[in-house]
Amino acid sequence: MTTGELFRRFWPYLRQERAGLAGSAVLLVLAAVADTAAIRMFMVLTDEALATGDITAFWAPAASWLGIAALGAVATFCGGYLASGIAERFLLRLRGALYEHVQELPPHFFARRAGGDLVARFSGDVEAVERLVASGVLETATAVVGVVLYAGAALYLRWDLALLSFALAPAFWLVARRFSARIRTVSTEERAANGAISTAVAEGLAHVELVQAYNQQERRSQKLHEQSYRWFRAKLAQARLTALYPPLVTVVETVCVLLVIGVGIWEISAQRISIGGLLAFAAYIGYLYPPLQNLGQITMTVTAARAAGERLVELFDERPSVTDAGRGRLVPGRRRGIRFERVGFAYPGADRPALTGLDLEIRPGEFTMVTGPSGAGKSTLAKLLLRFYDPTAGRIALDGVDLSDLSVRTLRDEIALVPQEAAVFHGTVADNIAFGAPSATRAEIVAAAREADADEFVRALPDGYDTELGERGALLSGGQRRRITLARAILRGASVLVLDEPTNGLDAASARRVLEPLRRLARTRTTLLISHDLDLAAEADRVVVVDGGRVVDQGPPAHLPPAHLPPAHLPPGGGVDADLRGPSAESPPPRRLSGQLFAPDDTPTVRLPAFPLIFRR
Repeated sequence: MTTGELFRRFWPYLRQERAGLAGSAVLLVLAAVADTAAIRMFMVLTDEALATGDITAFWAPAASWLGIAALGAVATFCGGYLASGIAERFLLRLRGALYEHVQELPPHFFARRAGGDLVARFSGDVEAVERLVASGVLETATAVVGVVLYAGAALYLRWDLALLSFALAPAFWLVARRFSARIRTVSTEERAANGAISTAVAEGLAHVELVQAYNQQERRSQKLHEQSYRWFRAKLAQARLTALYPPLVTVVETVCVLLVIGVGIWEISAQRISIGGLLAFAAYIGYLYPPLQNLGQITMTVTAARAAGERLVELFDERPSVTDAGRGRLVPGRRRGIRFERVGFAYPGADRPALTGLDLEIRPGEFTMVTGPSGAGKSTLAKLLLRFYDPTAGRIALDGVDLSDLSVRTLRDEIALVPQEAAVFHGTVADNIAFGAPSATRAEIVAAAREADADEFVRALPDGYDTELGERGALLSGGQRRRITLARAILRGASVLVLDEPTNGLDAASARRVLEPLRRLARTRTTLLISHDLDLAAEADRVVVVDGGRVVDQGPPAHLPPAHLPPAHLPPGGGVDADLRGPSAESPPPRRLSGQLFAPDDTPTVRLPAFPLIFRR
């Protein structure tokens, strides 16, 4: 993308600062005018006082010079401070808008993106774009005004000398153009390497226990070193180009000044210019070249920022998978029924559909368990119900209202999700429980925790409900994290509950501690349970078996034929009904391994895999 195209993309986040931009520009222009006037006072002081030795001629121009300098200093400070505030507010708006946009993107976007790279875009790339748009505008405007003022003053003083000094001005443009092309290449590489570093660090820290357990610290360090060295090479190339530009410009500037002084000496001998006039002219030229140099430096800075801008535009161009234009309403204060009608769906880029003509009705207040082999489409039902995606065929209705007719916010306010991975945020226990109900009182939070069987272990924590949990709840066991998520769902008070493998990864004792609050929670609202756990099947009103993206069987748990259950969960000669009835007379009592190696529910455990021989009582 060109610089102009990028500027137009990000201008909306700066538009409301137009008054501030204008004010800052006026102040910075005033500072440049003050500098120009100060040089004029220097010329007067030289010709009328210094050259003649008349002290009485010193005071008036000296006082004027001092007043002009003070005015310029105030204007410079106020203009710079105002410009900094504009730049920082632009940063806040841009970063906030980017985060709001990314939060609306579908799950598959995050599945194919490295988290560290996304974090890098929110930090370094956003700051680089600020230099392109906010700071770049003011710096460019200030430099252009400075060039115009100093060039105009030089032309007014001696137009012939001014034209001579301007002869080398195109050299600045040629040097900047040459450097900008190379800067763009190395800046693109530097931003990509920076994202790779963030990814390597984030992955390593997120899985540090696994890295330590497998003695892979050296390998992970080597991976980080490779990306860091890649960044180092790009940054060094960038620094080399940036450091080389000012000396080259200084050489050009020196040639121009020496040329002016040489011609000026001849002009003085011919009495065409005074000493004060020559010194003032040299000062104007000396003040003229820094803005010219800044324009070249800005060109390189903007070129470097373009790489970051393109990375942000790439994120902004990602579209949510659903259109949130619904205006439908639901009757408040009652349980909701759910209906999937001939639903078909394929994930973006998938070579086969996840669901094909699926029909399923969940009655208001019904506890429905959906099971089936991996890849059958079970979790897809939850994603469609929450409108992470819209079906490609058929329709889904909540209380008879098509989901597409409801706003996403209205729909999701009706649903409490307990995901497969017990999500716990860095923050207090109370904040985590109140995640879906930020305005909840402490009494409501405690009541929800008590109902989720979490109050006892929470009170045993060092600061109770005010205990700060580590990232992803590192201070809690798996069962404790799961009960925190159940308390969160209870407090939300939604009419529909979606449980995605709620006992996944828990040992038998932990699963039992989770099962009781889950049973209470499910009995008070319409519940969709996605699970392979046959202990949970006994709690459901109905078990639905999904395979190949379709419902292949459904019915009460006790009556479901074994052939329609996942083989890994079937005991010899049994099914869900056999599981509920217990061991038969013809077969020996099945053995049960809890998977708990050494500890009760509230301490970390290692779980053994479930084999067909291991079957629940």
